[in-house]
Amino acid sequence: MIKQGMTIFYVSDQKTSKSFYAKVFGHIPSLDVPGMSEFQLGEGMTFGLMPHSGIKKLLGQKIFHNESSKSPQAELYVLVDDAQVYLDRALSAGAYPLLPLELRDWGDNVAYCLDPDGHVLAFAETGK
Repeated sequence: MIKQGMTIFYVSDQKTSKSFYAKVFGHIPSLDVPGMSEFQLGEGMTFGLMPHSGIKKLLGQKIFHNESSKSPQAELYVLVDDAQVYLDRALSAGAYPLLPLELRDWGDNVAYCLDPDGHVLAFAETGK
């Protein structure tokens, strides 16, 4: 049985990413130490930020087997009460807009953008 989940993005600059996500989520990290910042996103969900240098130190050079790829490697899809508010926060914090908030064929209203490291962020409202 899985007790809790954590998503970790590997980032170029922990301080820059921490500041970006604090603005997007509207709160400071629950853990902020050299090598890891964590945000509680809801019951049982933690979102972490780890510098590339930290994961390279932990797992070694093999972690970068696909370094030549420039395409996004991860998406954080979060269900929120007001997706436009979160999208606006992200854009004002420096995110790159991808798709505006609109109803998608799976039934969610979703807006997409890229964080400063090129990770995809999706802010969704269910069944609106």
